[in-house]
Amino acid sequence: MGSYRGCWAAISGHMDTAPLEQVYTEITEETGYEPEDLVLLKEGQVFEYHDTALGICWQIHPFLFHLKVNRQPQMDWEHVSFCWVFPAEIASLSTVPLLKEAFESLS
Repeated sequence: MGSYRGCWAAISGHMDTAPLEQVYTEITEETGYEPEDLVLLKEGQVFEYHDTALGICWQIHPFLFHLKVNRQPQMDWEHVSFCWVFPAEIASLSTVPLLKEAFESLS
């Protein structure tokens, strides 16, 4: 996500298809995990973030998955690092806007 370089983020992308279909595409592209590696647990509330500095209105569609496989993701060019964190740890990280709120919508 070039818009917030250096910030921690969840898997994200531009919506070219329906939200659930797109999230599977983004997960596969950014991590190498396939849809059969995942179990959808919850879809959070959709909300918007108006970034006045960038002149962009982001629409956020949070999803929560269970990962069925025990292997590390295969990161693509969009990422330099990854880590698994508990939701309570998100507030201590420098993140993209509303990442904490997106996770909270899934609890």
